[in-house]
Amino acid sequence: MARIRIPSTIVILFVTVQTGFLLFMYTRYSSFVPRSEEKPSQVHILILSSWRSGSSFVGQLFSQHPSVFYLMEPAWHVWVTMYQNGARVLHMAVRDLVRSVFLCDMSVFDAYMPWKRNLSDLFQWAVSRALCSAPACDSFQRTDITSEMACKTLCGRYPFSKVEEACKTYSHVVIKEVRFFDLKVLYPLLTDPSLNLKIIHLVRDPRAVVKSREQSVKALARDNGIVLSTNGTKVEDSKYKVMQEICRSHVQIYETATLKPPNFLKDRYLMIRFEDLVRDPLSEISEMYKFADLSLTPTLKSWIYNITHGQGPGKKKEAFKITSRDAVSVSQAWRNVLSFQKIKKIQEVCKGAINMLGYQLVDSEKEQRDLSLDLVLPRRQNQFSWSSFNSKH
Repeated sequence: MARIRIPSTIVILFVTVQTGFLLFMYTRYSSFVPRSEEKPSQVHILILSSWRSGSSFVGQLFSQHPSVFYLMEPAWHVWVTMYQNGARVLHMAVRDLVRSVFLCDMSVFDAYMPWKRNLSDLFQWAVSRALCSAPACDSFQRTDITSEMACKTLCGRYPFSKVEEACKTYSHVVIKEVRFFDLKVLYPLLTDPSLNLKIIHLVRDPRAVVKSREQSVKALARDNGIVLSTNGTKVEDSKYKVMQEICRSHVQIYETATLKPPNFLKDRYLMIRFEDLVRDPLSEISEMYKFADLSLTPTLKSWIYNITHGQGPGKKKEAFKITSRDAVSVSQAWRNVLSFQKIKKIQEVCKGAINMLGYQLVDSEKEQRDLSLDLVLPRRQNQFSWSSFNSKH
């Protein structure tokens, strides 16, 4: 049989044409078929705030939701272990831990808790409803509103492995953290395809923050030292140097997120003021839930009303606890408690933040004590109305 010899150039030409035709057909076909951007199955929410700003309360608004796995300040373990470093040096370690928790990889805690551990070894574990109900603990249902005391009594001895097991069963993973001072540190998480991250930035009037911090001076001393990079020395912050750093960080975070932000931040940043939250809880909480792709349940509505309509501002020994209080009174307590001399100093070190976050400065003790004078400026269309801000300074 005679063999037909085809020149190699023709073979190459044929393959090239065939490849081109297939690419053409694929391109035409794919243009008609919409591509679905695959997102991670879980939603990740970072509540970004600072100490004594009402962040524990906001954390509970998410923690008690039956679809949420919540942890309060897991990076506490990083700071306790590496306390001789400064806050900005520790940013990377904190970020890595937060990322692992969002991905339900709790092996990250091996570096900070090397011993055989139970749930009770995790910082503030009992404020997490998810760690007090199945599958982490058999004592409560997911739809229950849990209390820290009951959870500590019934669930503390369950093995630490239950943290990871529980995390993987929820649609939302929420972390509350006070140890980030720069939004740009979070850019790698916001651009990480394995995460579906949104940020709720909670702020509070710095004058109210100082009043609250004065109830917790000893408890905050070590963290103050880390903020100021004192190589492990505790600081009581009588000169408001820590407050100055906190105020500076809130300005940086807000400006970064709102003044020419990168495209990946679109629809992934929400700023909430504590004062707005306590004045109109259901409206503000509904806004946060909508942002987080959650729904407000009747049980949560009832609990939220009760927790914000208690009697009085709360006691000093309750500084780190979520108890039923008159939330509006809490937000205004600084006006009757702090001296005007302190107020002037706080306004001096935090003037930029007070202006930018939408609070009114006071010029006298009379203005400070006059509760009919509203020092919280109104918002408009989910943004602060800077044009209506009439500062006397």
